[in-house]
Amino acid sequence: MNIEQVITDVFPKAFSLIPMRLDSPEARVLLLAIGRQESRFIYRQQVNGPARGFWQFEQGGGVRGVLMHSSTTALIREVCEARQVQCNAPAVYRAIENDDVLACCMARLLLWTDPHPLPAVDDAATAWDYYVRCWQPGKPHPKTWAQFHNEARAALGI
Repeated sequence: MNIEQVITDVFPKAFSLIPMRLDSPEARVLLLAIGRQESRFIYRQQVNGPARGFWQFEQGGGVRGVLMHSSTTALIREVCEARQVQCNAPAVYRAIENDDVLACCMARLLLWTDPHPLPAVDDAATAWDYYVRCWQPGKPHPKTWAQFHNEARAALGI
């Protein structure tokens, strides 16, 4: 999948399932940059690892976190119902590998669990910190971040 397909196919469906206040240029830039960083929007299954979906969630990590967090539990239940997925960690984990809309909703809701405001669209350094704090990557690759962040902004015309 390319970044334009995420913007035109995945985002409209995903953002229609969550509160409007969660859709913003800042959220979209961050979601695109994280998707590129995590999977390049190529790998639905982590290379030599357990994570699934373009935003690379682990069952006991991000999936469980979104399902259990007080600010996202009710929201993800509604998303799961709309996507016809049982709202439990094993089912969501299996589904996000091929359900890009659900995976995108999970990613946006994980960002929502962070108490800090989303970084400005042109603040790649703060966006990196936000990503690392939320995703807690085991082997972060900061050298690719600025390029992916710039690609996200360009694709969105920002």
